[in-house]
Amino acid sequence: MHLLTHPEIVDAINAQIGREFSASHNYVAIGAYFGSENLPELSAHFYAQAEEEKDHAMKFVHYIIDVGGRVTIPAIASYSDNFASAEAAVQVSLDAELMVTAEINKIVDMSIRHNDHTTHNFLRWFVSEQLEEVSSMEELLRMVQRASEAAGESGLLRVEEYLARKNGGKGKKKKGSHSWDSGD
Repeated sequence: MHLLTHPEIVDAINAQIGREFSASHNYVAIGAYFGSENLPELSAHFYAQAEEEKDHAMKFVHYIIDVGGRVTIPAIASYSDNFASAEAAVQVSLDAELMVTAEINKIVDMSIRHNDHTTHNFLRWFVSEQLEEVSSMEELLRMVQRASEAAGESGLLRVEEYLARKNGGKGKKKKGSHSWDSGD
């Protein structure tokens, strides 16, 4: 198959695949932190984010295959799973989203530089997605900060209530919802 994009772009997208998988692992760590703090809505929110980041990585994988490139998944960066506070955990996620946004913008610039309209078109979805990701993390961080300022750590229960209303209570524990509980 003929390579339909520049090799530099394939390399950059392969690196992005690693960043997306790394972001997924990061969100699992943050979800686990909130789970251990008995904040099931925040936990479910970050587990859902982890799945979303994995889906992003897979979109990039399929794109490289579609344009005739070779997928090479780099090592996944490790993140801390020890957070000083809920605010620190959400700040880590915002910082990661800002970094991913900057990297996607670099690939967009590269696609423009190489007159690669196919990749440029493909990346438009990610540009819009990153706007939503950064915006929602900034909103969540502000909520956690306000809740903590108003009522300390117990103020996080207000964030839990908000996420439960917004997401339909996805953090509720159901029979069989634990890896050790098959539901039988």
